Amino acid sequence: MSSIVAPYGAWDSPISAAQAGAGANSLTHATGQSGCLFWVEGRPAEQGRSVIMMQTRDGAVVEVTPRQFNVRTLVHEYGGLPHAHVGAGLAFSNFDDQLLYLQDGKSAARPLTLPGHRYADGHGTADGRLYCVREDHTGEGEARNTIVAIDASAPMPGTGQVLFDAADFVAYPRASEDGRQLAFISWDHPNMPFNATRLHVGAIGRDGLRGLRVIAGAGGHESVLEPQWDRDGRLYFLSDRSGFWNLYRFSEGQIDAVTSFDADLGGPLWTLGASTYALTGDGRALVRVCRNAIDQLVLIDLRSRRVTPLDLPFSSFNSIGIRDAGTGYAIAASGTDLPALITIDLAGGAYRVIRRAGTADLADEYISHPEPVEFPTRPGPDGAPRAAHAFLLLPRNPRFRAPAGDKPPLIVLLHGGPTAHSSPAFAISTQFWTTRGFAVASVNYGGSSGFGRAYRERLLGQWGVVDLQDAVAAVDFLVAGDRVDARRVAVRGGSAGGFTVLCALAFTDRFNAGINYFGVADAEALAHETHKFESRYCDSLIAPLPQGRDIYLARSPIHHLDGFRTPLITFQGAGDCAVPPAQSRTIVAALRARGVPVAYLEFPGEQHGFRDARNIARALEAELYFLGRVLGFDPAGDIAPVPIDNL
Repeated sequence: MSSIVAPYGAWDSPISAAQAGAGANSLTHATGQSGCLFWVEGRPAEQGRSVIMMQTRDGAVVEVTPRQFNVRTLVHEYGGLPHAHVGAGLAFSNFDDQLLYLQDGKSAARPLTLPGHRYADGHGTADGRLYCVREDHTGEGEARNTIVAIDASAPMPGTGQVLFDAADFVAYPRASEDGRQLAFISWDHPNMPFNATRLHVGAIGRDGLRGLRVIAGAGGHESVLEPQWDRDGRLYFLSDRSGFWNLYRFSEGQIDAVTSFDADLGGPLWTLGASTYALTGDGRALVRVCRNAIDQLVLIDLRSRRVTPLDLPFSSFNSIGIRDAGTGYAIAASGTDLPALITIDLAGGAYRVIRRAGTADLADEYISHPEPVEFPTRPGPDGAPRAAHAFLLLPRNPRFRAPAGDKPPLIVLLHGGPTAHSSPAFAISTQFWTTRGFAVASVNYGGSSGFGRAYRERLLGQWGVVDLQDAVAAVDFLVAGDRVDARRVAVRGGSAGGFTVLCALAFTDRFNAGINYFGVADAEALAHETHKFESRYCDSLIAPLPQGRDIYLARSPIHHLDGFRTPLITFQGAGDCAVPPAQSRTIVAALRARGVPVAYLEFPGEQHGFRDARNIARALEAELYFLGRVLGFDPAGDIAPVPIDNL
């Protein structure tokens, strides 16, 4: 069959906006207990409701939590691990009231805690004790973050016994196998957990912790994460003291390195309870190794330090754990299908898909495959050459071809964080664009994780500079290689990525359209208004206030409206606490008044990141309509218009 000649961007795609929205299920926070698997499944088709699912020992997959519950915690606003196995029951956080509930299979779920507190990152014991992070919102000023112990057998709800409250933030409370010791990490303002944390160990007593001591991170320039106790009483943890997150062991008062990869075994702790390695209990560890934002799963012999790579067709792994002797599990993603919860035979390396995050329904011939791209960017402060990274996906649709000589429009994707990273994992929202004739470049600018500490630290004091330089350098590189149309380049990002989008339009003329999801327009206002977890993040990204106020003014797009000429569309959740709606409303109103083409959609009920399938679909469709108007093509299909002022 001959292909249809049509301009890039105007191709008819097999993926509708509604399909992309409904197909964006999430699988997170997998855990194993007594041979069963549990995980959290986010469902955009149910207005973003999250449920706990279980695969039983006989293979049946069932929904565990009743329909009236939405399993999600708001600790740090970004949340994290919302459930824990304790005794014979399952404790979980309910989104609407942020209470912990206990479900034991014998009776209806009952509340364990009282209002005004949030809980996350729990670790339960067989005798009914639950250790977790508690965030107290009952007082004035900042919330108080503590490690608490909760007695799941108590007849009445409570708030937990405070075990540690001597830091601004805490995470990973993990009890030893014999129940005698507790390990956890802490950190203080202005640090983030990927800048500097401390690892504590103390003896568990009736009245609290005894003999509490810091065993790693005391120097203040080390990110320690993921403490785990082995059955032999040794404590393992991740540290980036070598420049990369590697695995270390604490035993008999000594710390020794288990691995020495020039790659990251851990990642930035944006959501509590992340698990990137697991101890098998027989002297080995199942470990994710991330090099240049591409993951591999390996087995490590903890005695000999021998590394055995597992031959698996995936490039991204998280929620790694051990189901039973000889079987591991992980949430894994490849470049060709939606993420899946898999089990892994640790003897032979074979894997089995337990649950897929929906159905992509996209034939192989339509799938665009990610190409790792390394490109030159601005030299460092010392004048040394630098390179940055991206994943490039080119247009692919067997039913269409562009007119001779045409080049595809480019969408530059900028991840949030900014200390996160784009991976080569399949995303239906990206294929939404490539099947329509767009090229997409997901840029891992300086500051991204997955490339080691030195790469992350490129952004220290340079947010709004290095990220923007790398985004522009990616476009220049692709244009110079004759791979994209230099006259049709859109820049798209959310949160911190949205800040870079606004900077790109305020300070450069490289882009022809901007797509901003809840981005930062005024960095100084953000420092005063955002939630506790990130309230001092800008100290390291830009400068401490008030002494660095001039830098904030120089970097914030809201103070450089004269530079805006490029059309902008902005999307915002009305309930966003991380980047409050005032950020988007202010920049949109200012640009509208100045005659810049601008469109704005705000969604009630959404927070920092959209979860409702209807809103995800509406936003994608609005982007497509907007780009059609701005870049000069007619999108295929019946696309609902969006008002664009000044165009």
